[in-house]
Amino acid sequence: MGDEGLQTGLTEVEVRAARQIHGWNELPTVKQTSPLRVLLRQFSSFLVLILIVAAAVALALGERVDALTIGLVVILNAGLGFVQEWKAETALNALRDMLSPQAMVLRDGRERVIAARDIVPGDILILTPGTKIAADAKLLRAADFSVDESVLTGESVPVAKGDADESNAVFAGTSVTAGRAEAQATATGGATEFGKIAHLTGSVGTKTTNLQVKLGHLARQLGIAALLVAAGVSGLGIWLGRDLTEMVMTGLSLSVAMVPEGLPAVVTITLALGATAMVRQNALARRLQAVETLGAASVICTDKTGTLTENKMTATQIWTLDRDYNVTGTGYDPVGHIEWNGARIRAADDSVLGALLKTGLYCSHAHLNCEGDDWQMVGAPTEGALVTLGYKGWCDLPHERNLLAELPFSSARKRMSVLYQSGTRVEVLTKGAPERVLEVCTHVMTQSGASPLTEEDRTSIEQAYSQMAEKGLRVMGFAQRSAPDHQIVEDGMMFLGLVGLIDPPREEVRGAIAMAKSAGIRVVMITGDSPITAKAIAGQLSLDIKKHLTGDALDELDDNRLSDVLRGDVLFARTRPEQKMRIVSALQAQGQIVAMTGDGVNDAPALKQADIGVSMGIRGTDVARDASDLVLLDDNFATIVRAIGEGRRQFANVQKFVRYLLSSNAGEVIALVINIAIGGPLVFLATQILWMNLVTDGVTAVALGLEKSEPDQMQQRPRQKNTPILGARGIVTIVLLGTYTGLSSLWIFFHLMDLGVDLARTTAFTAMIVFEKVSVFAFRSLHLTTSRIGWFSNPFLLAALAITLGAQVLAVYWPPLQVLLHTVPIGVDEWVLIGAFALPIIFVPEMLKAIRPVVLPCKVVGREAA
Repeated sequence: MGDEGLQTGLTEVEVRAARQIHGWNELPTVKQTSPLRVLLRQFSSFLVLILIVAAAVALALGERVDALTIGLVVILNAGLGFVQEWKAETALNALRDMLSPQAMVLRDGRERVIAARDIVPGDILILTPGTKIAADAKLLRAADFSVDESVLTGESVPVAKGDADESNAVFAGTSVTAGRAEAQATATGGATEFGKIAHLTGSVGTKTTNLQVKLGHLARQLGIAALLVAAGVSGLGIWLGRDLTEMVMTGLSLSVAMVPEGLPAVVTITLALGATAMVRQNALARRLQAVETLGAASVICTDKTGTLTENKMTATQIWTLDRDYNVTGTGYDPVGHIEWNGARIRAADDSVLGALLKTGLYCSHAHLNCEGDDWQMVGAPTEGALVTLGYKGWCDLPHERNLLAELPFSSARKRMSVLYQSGTRVEVLTKGAPERVLEVCTHVMTQSGASPLTEEDRTSIEQAYSQMAEKGLRVMGFAQRSAPDHQIVEDGMMFLGLVGLIDPPREEVRGAIAMAKSAGIRVVMITGDSPITAKAIAGQLSLDIKKHLTGDALDELDDNRLSDVLRGDVLFARTRPEQKMRIVSALQAQGQIVAMTGDGVNDAPALKQADIGVSMGIRGTDVARDASDLVLLDDNFATIVRAIGEGRRQFANVQKFVRYLLSSNAGEVIALVINIAIGGPLVFLATQILWMNLVTDGVTAVALGLEKSEPDQMQQRPRQKNTPILGARGIVTIVLLGTYTGLSSLWIFFHLMDLGVDLARTTAFTAMIVFEKVSVFAFRSLHLTTSRIGWFSNPFLLAALAITLGAQVLAVYWPPLQVLLHTVPIGVDEWVLIGAFALPIIFVPEMLKAIRPVVLPCKVVGREAA
């Protein structure tokens, strides 16, 4: 494009030609998963495959009722999983659709507002404050121009840009904070820096959640065991001369008994209910297992800007030669005040403070807008913070007509001056880097009036500046002078004071980090900002830091040295996206379960690499949200800690109902195997086993999955990555309880055999149902007594017991179910016998928990827990 083209922009013909070459200005999106693929994904579990095979065998043998029942469970499980996952996908699409970015360009000599996706390389972009830059570009003309690049770099301070130096490049996804510029687009879509990082995100493979791994391992173990036991027992029966069809059905009954058919549905329902509960707490799980995985997190790697902090610059300290002031309040809401010696003070009460506030307020292009209770800032964040400070000090607002002239900020001068008229008085008001303001001052203003600036005064000012900078504050200096000749002269000025600013921590984050620490979870800050600022924020959040590393220092470490560093309390600053990925990978190599939080495109690769990526729903970029597993709809770091608690509750409940289901199945298997071994008639029929496993146990297990969090849940260390769902203690519990219920039902069966096989079988069948129902109290907590957590604290469980026991009564006395399940009515004596055997199942586990409580590792230190 020639000089004339730079004046008029592209023509429509040139735009069409460029689009043929470069395409639309949009990131290459990952092809959205089709509804069919999401549905088919629900049938990939090994347990579900076992159920499908069992249904096929039952159908081949003519047992249509059995096949239909198993098929319904498979369909229920698939339906629940599909609905939840598709709901999460459509919710993310809705978030994306809320954003309809536009851009102003120069085409055919006219400024036009077009859709951002229509931009092509060569377009002239018109950039003004608040504009989101839609393509990578080089500046052609710029005036007092600065850009917020935190979405790319993590740096919270805007970057000044010029059209005649190396800083003339601007990048897609960043935002203009001040000034006006024209820039020529150089790259669009995937060719932008934004797009390259998105491509880096796409290079990270698909991950499998911890719960998926454990359930898959358990399913394979159960499946292999079921096939071996069923084949062995069937083969033994056939070898002993028993009927072939009977033994095939017996083998099917055993395989059905050993595999908890209700487990996939119960897991899906439990996780879906947990995900629904988290949405009410402003956390959207993109996958059902996402929250559970977060519950296992041993390390949270978090970005600083916008995640731990508000991403809103705030003035916190004012220093003058004879007074030091504190400022309350955060962000751009002017609720807050300035105080000195514990008393509130206004501009009218203090001449030095008033002059300083006036300079910060008037020497600015930023302003505040109030819509209802919501304050919005337009302009550069630093200037917005100074305007807010002026509001807090009740300073008179400036009038635009009184602004006579301006000498804009430049990277060479590092200061800005305006000529302002107040009544008949005309003044030069200056703000900028303290050393650059101080070099043009000859006087200093104190409470007793103006006085010459001595070397001692200069030393005091420089020391104050250094001390404020060491606390991570961005420090601004202020000065003024009279201008009777109505000229801006930056010389012979009177120094007023210093203001320290910082992007403050979010109010709720400190408590959230403390809770994470008490739960044994390390919090590691990884930021693109400076180490001084990062350390200051860490100190305010009580985040223990023994060492900090910059990105350059990180590059000098090999993997072994990095692993050693990560075992301590370390902070990472000035990091690049690929370095964040490396840190996450190094922690995972140590066996940690890593959660990564962030909102910018620079966080996206690490979000996807982490075991659980957590992005921000409001402030986060599409790239970050698409790379994450959990989206915080309120951008609140504290929501992460609540999600961790929910995840721990979910895994604990999965452990409870898996052990409950397997203990129930163990009793059925023991009764069947011993009965076949001694040559007795079948103690349970196939339809009765399906009734126990699918109807009664499934409902009870779902209710068990709704158990509330246990009191000490967030004082326990994170579970290890290899923590099994069952564990040695769980297996012992399953075997002991299964042995008791299996032998008891078998004893009842043979005890009543003289009264008829049908009555004996019905009583044994009913006894097993009752045993399984009352045994649920033993699994409500794996270490606390039911009296401690409350007998009535889970109304869903009580309702499930009432429903399932009522259903069993119908199975015994209602003719249609009697035909289906081959039952006959039983009398009072049989019910008494069942009750006598059921009582120990309630009281013995309670007694054992009471006399031998489990000592939990409540004394947690972050490094030990990790």
